[in-house]
Amino acid sequence: MYFAIINIDKPKSLDLRMSTREEHLQYLRDAGDALYIAGPVLMDDGETPMGSLVIIDAENLDAAKEFSKNDPYAKADLFISSTVTTWRKVFPES
Repeated sequence: MYFAIINIDKPKSLDLRMSTREEHLQYLRDAGDALYIAGPVLMDDGETPMGSLVIIDAENLDAAKEFSKNDPYAKADLFISSTVTTWRKVFPES
């Protein structure tokens, strides 16, 4: 089952994001096939990160929340908010 993890960074936290980025990327790489898609949510300038979207395949909501909680960004207290919810792919049709 797929889950969307939607995180919004705390204001003025770009330095924290960048200093934790490599750990975060490795965490996502280590997820292997469970990782469906991931990337930053950007500000209106189209370049500055303000959060992240991660879609993972997990056994259940608790497992998805655990994955989210163990993200190095979350452990660094980067986010002002974090939401984990069930997600279903509709388009493009496979």
